[in-house]
Amino acid sequence: MYPSSTLCRTQEAFHRDRAAGATLDNVRNIATAAAHAWGQEAAAAEKREARGLRTRAIAELMAVQKLEAAAEAERGFSENPDRGFEAP
Repeated sequence: MYPSSTLCRTQEAFHRDRAAGATLDNVRNIATAAAHAWGQEAAAAEKREARGLRTRAIAELMAVQKLEAAAEAERGFSENPDRGFEAP
């Protein structure tokens, strides 16, 4: 399971605050590196989330098109081909 972009941005902000408030260079360096890593993960998470939204939108569009095609195929079949269909 991947972390969400919201979680990543929250962690990034936490580590940036920790780096800003640190008096020791070692703590500041580690917190800055952690914030940078969380920022990179957030960017990747945002891309994943956007890709997921696009995938779901395309899947919904294809499902609607499939239903419309099935309805059209059903409408094309008639037990009485000499008679027309009633208007919808």
